[in-house]
Amino acid sequence: CSLRAPLDILTTMLSTFFFCLLSAFKLYLLGFRVLLSQLSNKPLRLPVVPRQDGKVAIVTGGGRGIGFEVVRHLARLGTHVIIGGRDEQEGLAAVKRICEEYKEAKAGVMLLPEGRTDDGFELHFGVNYLGHFLLTWLLLDTLKDSGKCGDNSSIVSVSSSAHRIGEIRLNDLNCCQNYSAHAAYCNSKLAQLLFSSHLHQELQLGGFPVISCAVDPGMVNTALYHHLWTPLRMAQSLIARLLFRTPAEGAATVLSAALSPALNGNCGGGYWANGRREMTTPPSFDPQLQRSLWEISTQLLGLQQQDI
Repeated sequence: CSLRAPLDILTTMLSTFFFCLLSAFKLYLLGFRVLLSQLSNKPLRLPVVPRQDGKVAIVTGGGRGIGFEVVRHLARLGTHVIIGGRDEQEGLAAVKRICEEYKEAKAGVMLLPEGRTDDGFELHFGVNYLGHFLLTWLLLDTLKDSGKCGDNSSIVSVSSSAHRIGEIRLNDLNCCQNYSAHAAYCNSKLAQLLFSSHLHQELQLGGFPVISCAVDPGMVNTALYHHLWTPLRMAQSLIARLLFRTPAEGAATVLSAALSPALNGNCGGGYWANGRREMTTPPSFDPQLQRSLWEISTQLLGLQQQDI
């Protein structure tokens, strides 16, 4: 009995270590494959789109990176843009930069150390998924009223190829059993895709002029990699300058999904990368998993269950 407790502790520690190691290996291997694929495909070039005067867009994480490029392009088209984010000063600085350009014109996290939001949710799950779920829920009635046949309202979720190695454990969405920053990030991106797919199906069944789709901007040179282990961050910084896409190139995928007339009606929804619809992993299509995650999410946020 005296040896059992230390052995149990050692077993738990080893299990956690190998779980973290495997999660990191899978994510970096996926990143390498995505990078090779990117090198063989030209970045998406956004086609000429008409002015968007009178339209309103809310861009989460619009203060920097891909989000800022999306904001800048929409503003140039005459869209009234609202920047949503966790850092008010960063958002104000983005507005100032865009205004200065005119005078001459997302929120996401990755690989954070274990932590919780102010509401007690695991950071990746809370910021990348639940925050966007809540924002969409609060705006849903307005989006329904704003859309019309042939000119739908659009909900574009910025996901990632990392969803392919994500796993949704409905009894441990906050990653309390084993924590790996790599796994938590992948899981949050899969949750986004499940949410986007389920929402689109429900909106279409209800006959509402709103589309919901998810996009993958590819590997883009942004501050998202800030929390990499220092040696890896130094290597990534060098590789990114040579091989990663620029924020403007990554934003083209988001803008294409939001502005392209081709995504209206029956062509909307799905998972998009490089300007085309792509297949995703089987869990993404699981209707029971989609519904269960939706119901648990409303419970976690204290929202009243209702039909879309």
